[in-house]
Amino acid sequence: QVQLVESGGGLVQPGMSLDLSCTASGTSSNLYAMGWYRQAPGKQRELVALIASGGTTTYGDSVKGRYTVTTDNAKNTVYLKMDDLEPEDPGVYYCNTGADDDYYWGQGTQVTVSS
Repeated sequence: QVQLVESGGGLVQPGMSLDLSCTASGTSSNLYAMGWYRQAPGKQRELVALIASGGTTTYGDSVKGRYTVTTDNAKNTVYLKMDDLEPEDPGVYYCNTGADDDYYWGQGTQVTVSS
């Protein structure tokens, strides 16, 4: 059973930056890709950024060029650097990964963008 713990959410003004991190524990197996999804009120959960075990990254169209996803494989941790935050970026950001044919979600961390 993999546990994912996110941290780093908060309230920022438009144009500012925020960093998120997520650490996986509870398994000695290799993790699949690690990623971030977000869900705004009344909307479906959407992909924000994904990084494969080999380092290939995928970003949602709305965050390309502003967000950067990285990992520290030794620490089973994925990071999300969010720059130039926009009013459309708020939501609950969830960490996701998989191992041993199962997929797991973190509890989520709230990101609010407001002036």
